[in-house]
Amino acid sequence: MTVVAIILIVIIGITAGGRDKITSIENFMGSIITPIQKVFYNSGESVVGAIKSIGSITQLKDENIKLKEENAKLKEQVRNYEDIVSKSDYLRNAAILKEKTKYNLVEAQIIGKDPGNWFERFIIDKGTKDGIKKDDAVIQGIQVDGNTVEEGLVGRVVEVGENWAKVIAIIDAGSNLSFNVIRTQDGGIMKGDSEGNISGYLFDTKADVVKGDKLLTSGLGGIFIKGLYIGEISEVTKNSDDLLVNIEVQPAMNFNKLQNVFVIIGN
Repeated sequence: MTVVAIILIVIIGITAGGRDKITSIENFMGSIITPIQKVFYNSGESVVGAIKSIGSITQLKDENIKLKEENAKLKEQVRNYEDIVSKSDYLRNAAILKEKTKYNLVEAQIIGKDPGNWFERFIIDKGTKDGIKKDDAVIQGIQVDGNTVEEGLVGRVVEVGENWAKVIAIIDAGSNLSFNVIRTQDGGIMKGDSEGNISGYLFDTKADVVKGDKLLTSGLGGIFIKGLYIGEISEVTKNSDDLLVNIEVQPAMNFNKLQNVFVIIGN
């Protein structure tokens, strides 16, 4: 390679003057050297190209890592925003409820539940040290008739420890409660089933209730406080055999998505 370089320098020196005509020896030497020069030139370009490619790959890898990190941060932000949005109704209703309620409330988080889609029986993170006792009512703030927020019935405490309590929801098959129809003041009994539904019947066989009538706890039996909002009638059927007026109830709560609740204490 050194010899070739020297020859090239000589040729360049000889032809540097821009002569009109070259000698036959110069022409011969040029014919031999030019292909060799081309090979070395192309080889050099290839090496430079390879070095540039390696640099580009490294740069792309770094950019890819940064993009993945930024993408992970954005996904986390989206999850946080979605979490806030999904809780917005609960947070709004809870704030209003705490301001307007006449009851002493303990806010609790659900930390466990029985298997299944429904929150029929679940455990909260508050207990006797927070003033909770057996049969205390468990509620959430629920929006009724526009902007009015009422104490919506979730269930009641059935077991309680120092820092935990077990709650049975009104949709559970083991739950029974008495109710009043707000519009007519007719009373009755309802209970849950194993599929998240609530059904019941009215004491008065001539009760004039209709779909959409709203229901409150009646206070009969002494377990639930009178006046807690339960939900509304979704279906009315009259059984000709036993003359009962049967109802299906749409509870105010979404028992698929419970997260936090309030316990009414001191009653």
